[in-house]
Amino acid sequence: MAVKSARRVKPSQQRSSKASNIKLLKSPKVAFAFALLLCDAVLVALIIAYVPYTKIDWDAYMSQVSGFLDGERDYSNLKGDTGPLVYPAGFLYFYSAFQYVTGGEVYPAQILFGVLYIINLGIILFIYGKTDVVPWWAMSLLCLSKRMHSIFVLRLFNDCLAMMLLHASLVSLLHQRWHLGLIIFSGAVSVKMNVLLYAPPLLLLMLRAMNIGGVISALSGAALVQILLGIPFILSHPFAYISRAFNLGRVFIHFWSVNFKFVPEPIFVSKAFAISLLIAHLGLLTAFAHYRWCMQEGGLFKFLYSRLDPIKFELALTSSFSLKKSYNSHSSIKVLSKEYIVTTMFVGNFIGILCARSLHYQFYSWYFHSLPYLLWKTPFPTLLRVMLFIGVEFCWNVYPSSLYSSALLLCLHLVILVGLWSAPPEYPYVDNKALTEDKDK
Repeated sequence: MAVKSARRVKPSQQRSSKASNIKLLKSPKVAFAFALLLCDAVLVALIIAYVPYTKIDWDAYMSQVSGFLDGERDYSNLKGDTGPLVYPAGFLYFYSAFQYVTGGEVYPAQILFGVLYIINLGIILFIYGKTDVVPWWAMSLLCLSKRMHSIFVLRLFNDCLAMMLLHASLVSLLHQRWHLGLIIFSGAVSVKMNVLLYAPPLLLLMLRAMNIGGVISALSGAALVQILLGIPFILSHPFAYISRAFNLGRVFIHFWSVNFKFVPEPIFVSKAFAISLLIAHLGLLTAFAHYRWCMQEGGLFKFLYSRLDPIKFELALTSSFSLKKSYNSHSSIKVLSKEYIVTTMFVGNFIGILCARSLHYQFYSWYFHSLPYLLWKTPFPTLLRVMLFIGVEFCWNVYPSSLYSSALLLCLHLVILVGLWSAPPEYPYVDNKALTEDKDK
């Protein structure tokens, strides 16, 4: 009935959508966003033309891709200058395409990554425009990072591609396209595993937006992407593929740590330190979920009980593999607001960043584009928000990182986390009228 009703009002929805789009195009924030894209495109071109390229991983990527294209399917034999291949199979497919387009040469690759940088920035500006949390002038902070420009066009790290796909999946979630969003999300995971830091908040959002059948269907689609991408390696050398591509126990080199350089190396590499950070990570996620993200239901556990009620679970499970039913099953469930979706995803990822044992310089891309949003979600005055942003950027530009820069970065992260905790919890849903207008945007 809900679907039929939505269809009956489709002409009015289209008129509302056109009016909304015209209003959006006339917004000064949109004009400012386009100006930022243009100015940053010019800046990226100048950086590529005049700033020397830094050789780090690109040659290793090309060596690993060449082995794959030559027919090697044993992950333990796919290696480069910087070591063995440690990324899932999607990385090989994407970088095989990059090699085909660029011929494996650095300069064309820089141009390609410059395009990826602008596309990613455009996606982020779109997300910021949809949520309307950050004032128009503060969006310029997204274009002022020396480190981010370096990561994209001077280092050519695969983190750039993974985060662009992650942000694209977030756009799908903002438009309530959960199955598509999960497929793109899985594609991002197949490039680099850091995207899994978004998985806990994403699962919570899915439980809100769909019934259990819809959640199972969406997760099955994401799992299918991983299986299809990994089939050549799973069929030939499954252990080598799974142990290398999905290794969650790697210990990074203490020297390159940007966040915990002040921790003595014997402690840094110890299992006790890793377990402590994992406990802190899970504890903070649980606390935010219980007292912030699920506050309207009386906490995380009451929310989970309401969604995972045994009777509801049994009924939903019987239809979980009917794609049409599972896709539309959330029509009877309230739709999540865009701000709630973005806040939950960004905060969940930031908690993972805070508790990561080692952040290398390219890992800044994992959360940089969410920083202005997170800062403007805190109750801090504007001057303090800007100072915190500058402080974080400063720490990421200290090379090599020092005891003091890493300690300062941790303190700044903790201040931001306290600010996010102090912010009032958001109401997660939009009303029916807003939903009707939003579906065709």
